[in-house]
Amino acid sequence: MPQTMTEKILSAKAGRPVSPGEFILAEADVAYAHDGTAPLAIKVMEENPFMYRVAHPERVVLVIDHASPPPHVEAARVHTLMRRFARRFGTRLYDVGEGICHQVIAESGLVRPGSLVIGADSHTVTLGALAAFATGVGSTDIALVFAFGATWLRVPEAVRGVITGEPHPAVGGKDAVLELLRQVRADGLTYKAIEFVGDGLRHLSVEQRMTVSNMVVEAGAKAGIFPADEVLLSWLGDGAKPLRPDPGAEYVDEVVIDLSNLEPMVAEPPNVDRVRPVTDLEGIEVNQVFIGSCTNGRYEDFVTAARILRGRRVKEGVRCIAVPASRRVYMRLLAEGVVEELVRAGCFVAHSTCGPCIGAHLGILDAGEVAVSTSNRNFPGRMGHKDSRIYLASPATAAASAVEGVIADPRKYLS
Repeated sequence: MPQTMTEKILSAKAGRPVSPGEFILAEADVAYAHDGTAPLAIKVMEENPFMYRVAHPERVVLVIDHASPPPHVEAARVHTLMRRFARRFGTRLYDVGEGICHQVIAESGLVRPGSLVIGADSHTVTLGALAAFATGVGSTDIALVFAFGATWLRVPEAVRGVITGEPHPAVGGKDAVLELLRQVRADGLTYKAIEFVGDGLRHLSVEQRMTVSNMVVEAGAKAGIFPADEVLLSWLGDGAKPLRPDPGAEYVDEVVIDLSNLEPMVAEPPNVDRVRPVTDLEGIEVNQVFIGSCTNGRYEDFVTAARILRGRRVKEGVRCIAVPASRRVYMRLLAEGVVEELVRAGCFVAHSTCGPCIGAHLGILDAGEVAVSTSNRNFPGRMGHKDSRIYLASPATAAASAVEGVIADPRKYLS
C-alpha cells in the first residue's frame, strides 16, 4: 500500500506497517532538551530511581541556549545542573554560545533522512527539513526518552503541502510559511503532519526549509516534513538516500502555496495567523528589529539582511539586534565580513542565544514599543512588556524596516 513520508518513517521505527490513528512505541534516533525544559526532566529522573539512567548517551543532547549567557543566578544554577548530568551520563552538551538547539542539532550530523527526532521544545519540528519526523514533547516525556530510548506516538494524519513557482528575490521561506498560516489558521493542522512536495521546492534551500518546518507547529502540526530530494542530498553531501512519499499515498487535505505570486508577508499581533501582505502594514513605526532565532538566524538570513543594509544605516531611534543561530553560523559570517557590514550599519550583533526571542535578555520591549521580529511568535508579552507589539516577518522585511524605521517592503531593495 502506498505510504506517506510520515507512515514510512514511523513504520520503520515501530518495526511494522502503521496507519494514522494507531498508537505506537518507537525508538528515537535523537532526543534533546534545553535549559528551559531539561531541569524538570532531570528532576523527574532523579526522583524516580528506575529512570535515573540514559539508555543511549550518544543519542541524547543537552543545549544551553534560552537564558544564555545566564542573565541571573537561577539560570546559572540550571546550567550547572545540566553540565553535571551530561558529565555523569556521557551525553553531548552544547554550552553557552554554541547555538540554539534546533540549529546545532541540524549541524551535528545526528539527523538523517528517515530519523525520528524527539525534542523537549515545540520547535523541534524544524528538523523536518532534513526529511525526518521531528516533533516536540514535554519535559516528563523527554525524561522517558532519555531513560529508555523510546517514546509513544499516535500516528498523525498527513496533509499534502504543495509548493509551486519561483519566488521574487525578496520572498523566501518565512513568507511561504506565513502564507500557510494565513490559509490554515492557528488550529488548521492540529496533530497532523504536513509533507511538502512540488516544483517550487527547488527554489527553497535547506535553510529556508528549516524556517518553514519551524513554524508549522504554529498551526498545531505534529511535524512538517520535506523530502530527501536533490537539494537536501546535496546539502548533506555524504551519500544519504532519497526519501519521498509513494505515488498514490493518501492525504487528508491539501494546501497550495504559489511562490511566484507570493508577496512579502507579515503576521500582526497578537496572533501568528493574523497574516497580511507587507503592503497592508507599511508605515507602522518600529522601535526594535530582531533578526535571528531558531526561525531565521541562519547564514542566508544574515546575507539577505546585509544586502539591504550595505551602504545604509539603521534608522536613528531604532534598535536592530542580530543574533546568529549558532557559533558555526557566526564564524562563517565573521569570516566573510557580514558581521562587519551589520555592525557598520548600526546593528547590535550578539553570540547565539534565544534571549531576545523569548524576552529573557538582549532586547526586552517596553510598554507601547513595536518590534519587527524574524522569530516565530508574537503573543502579548513574548518579547517583554505585555503591552508591546510584535510583527513577524522575514529577514528581508526586517532589514528594510530597520533602514526606514517603519514596516517596509523589501522588494525595492532586492531585485
